[in-house]
Amino acid sequence: MSTTVKVTAAEVNNLRKKTGAGMMDCKKALVEAEGDFDKAIEILRKKGQKIAEKRADRDSSEGAVIAKVNDANNKGVIVSLNCETDFVAKNDTYVALARQMADVALGTNSMDEFLAAEFEDGMTVQEKLTEQTGVIGEKIEIGGFKTLEAPFVGSYIHGNKIAALVGLSNEIDGAEEVAKFVSMQVASMGASTLSYKDFDPAYIASETEARIAVIEKDNIELGRLGKTLKNVPQFISRAQLTDDVIAKAKADIEAQLQAEGKPEQIWDKIVPGKLERFISDNTTLDQEQALLDQNFIMDEKMTVGDYIASKGDVSVTGFERISLA
Repeated sequence: MSTTVKVTAAEVNNLRKKTGAGMMDCKKALVEAEGDFDKAIEILRKKGQKIAEKRADRDSSEGAVIAKVNDANNKGVIVSLNCETDFVAKNDTYVALARQMADVALGTNSMDEFLAAEFEDGMTVQEKLTEQTGVIGEKIEIGGFKTLEAPFVGSYIHGNKIAALVGLSNEIDGAEEVAKFVSMQVASMGASTLSYKDFDPAYIASETEARIAVIEKDNIELGRLGKTLKNVPQFISRAQLTDDVIAKAKADIEAQLQAEGKPEQIWDKIVPGKLERFISDNTTLDQEQALLDQNFIMDEKMTVGDYIASKGDVSVTGFERISLA
């Protein structure tokens, strides 16, 4: 009987707008449902479930990453809507779906709560993902979900592939620009912690040993080729540079200047620069992984910590980042 049901173009178009499914899929669903609109939606959902089951083991490493901040600027969220191919990820409709997902995510505090939240018309986020798997024909899932709360939260999105959030301790004049610039730093440089003070001593020790071993191995090959050898650092974090270490470094610099015959009256013009270079050479872990200790991408003459300090009574309370790049 269902094969004799007449379906109008308006009905097909209405179902297409509602679900995002293709014209032929909508027509077939309406015919199978004998014109029952709600039943047709359920048929399309079941189709999505079957496709989702078949594609469950597929790799969904492409997608769109969206960061959103609420109107009060005190909570932000990052959502990664993952798919299988870059072709789908770049589609405007797909990116719009990711933005809708982020809007819903702003009202939740965990991945489970987000997936169970209503997306539209009684359909949960998880059900929408399943539906879109059927519509698009690729595995569609939430690859990442992170939230951040602070007195002021800013965000930055790079090419819908990397997104970052930064929290500030209070809303100073220019807070939006400060939070955006620091969010750009997080997105670009991928820090793993806020300050070198957060590193575990055991981690620093193991990293120091590993990094020195790599450089020494590289130097063997460089020496064989007659090239300039890399500097082998004694340390890798400011956490290791105690007052005694700095005092010894200063004494070593002064001894070197004396050996070179430099007049003692000009040492005070030379020592600070050489000491700064010593610290830079021996804090590579901080520069790579600690946000406040990284060189600021907007002005590499200062660190991110220096930039924040220049803005007055404000500090960075935390940050989050998700990347598909």
